[in-house]
Amino acid sequence: MVGPRYERPVVSAPAAYRSDTAEFAHRESLAEAKWWEVFRDAELQRLIGGALNENYDVSIAATRVLQARAQLAIARSTQLPTITGGAEVVRQKTPAAILGNFEIPSVTYNIFRIDATLSWELDFWGKFRSATDAQRANLLGTRWAARAVLVSVVDQVAQGYFTLRELDLELEIARRTLDARRESLQLTRVQERGGVVSMLDVREAEQLVDAAESVITNTERLIVQQENALSVLLGRNPTAIPRGLPLVDQPEPPEVPAGLPSSLLERRPDIRQAEQALIAANANIGVAKAAYFPAITLTSNGGVQSNVLSRLFTAPATLLSVGADLVQPIFNAGRIRNTVRLTEEQKQELVFVYRRTILQAFGEVSDALIAYQKSRELRVQLERLVASTGDAAQLSDVRYRGGVANYLEVLTNQTNYFNAQLRLAQARLGELLSLVQLYAALGGGWEQ
Repeated sequence: MVGPRYERPVVSAPAAYRSDTAEFAHRESLAEAKWWEVFRDAELQRLIGGALNENYDVSIAATRVLQARAQLAIARSTQLPTITGGAEVVRQKTPAAILGNFEIPSVTYNIFRIDATLSWELDFWGKFRSATDAQRANLLGTRWAARAVLVSVVDQVAQGYFTLRELDLELEIARRTLDARRESLQLTRVQERGGVVSMLDVREAEQLVDAAESVITNTERLIVQQENALSVLLGRNPTAIPRGLPLVDQPEPPEVPAGLPSSLLERRPDIRQAEQALIAANANIGVAKAAYFPAITLTSNGGVQSNVLSRLFTAPATLLSVGADLVQPIFNAGRIRNTVRLTEEQKQELVFVYRRTILQAFGEVSDALIAYQKSRELRVQLERLVASTGDAAQLSDVRYRGGVANYLEVLTNQTNYFNAQLRLAQARLGELLSLVQLYAALGGGWEQ
């Protein structure tokens, strides 16, 4: 074989991810866990399992694997001889003719012939073997691409489900707040009729009710749209999505170790796919270089021929020929040389793509790690904020009912409490989404 031997490009992997904690640096990666071990909500597990079976992107990826397998079989067939067979029946009539004093009568005769031809181009320079290696790498790359689709589907379904549960929580908060504000508005109207407060207090209470109602309306819209998006991921027509655990009860792993960066090269499907594309490009150089050398083809033809069908296999009319053919390129205006140059530059491009893919993967893991760490801290901070704003809202309501404070104080504190609850719900969602993103960035989710 005249092509170069493949060697994996040298990549400088860091000893640990930038945002990884030292105590988790050398533990087994979160990516080693199966997706049902990471996402333990039973309803979410059913949704992910259904998506992996029914999602159209998964089906398309599986079809592409089958296409690549067929292309490999086609490439492998070029290494073997080709045998073709044929049959011929000819009925021919010669016209009558006069030759001197002799008259030659018209003659009608039949020719029956069956033959087979064997042709085999010797793979002396490894051209066909290199082409087969290239297609084999393409098949493996397509398989890794299919696994990348599985990771993406698990990631999207989990993110969509957690987003839906966060919207459910926002809707619950808004409805609970609306009930409290309607009760407060009713009390304010009674006080206004008794001359205790002014109409301004009534209008301010009405503002709180209207604000909560607008949040409910918008949240209900977002919930339906999120259900529709999840339905598409599941390969279904838009429909309602069943719920499992509430957002606040979603279990999380107690530890989220990222593992060693060097293991990412073997686990991330996109990195493995990029390397297989590089292997295929390396093999294509061998195909191009083989064109410099002569093509040697062996041919053989054999069969039988007779003018009577019944004597086709008994009459001594056997046909047989054997030959060899050698074709050497002499002048092609630099086509072969530039084809080799093209394949070499294509390989160099894929070396850069491979290294870029690895670099991006390291960056994604580091981003996901810091996002998960900081989202946990933010959630704890907002829990304290919700507790304090809730106490302030309750105290201001007591002061207002006792005639010590005006309604503006109640309005301000209730608004702060409502907004803090919504921010906490969004922070809980951010913490779960960062976990999903970290799991996907580490290459987890494709093992079934």
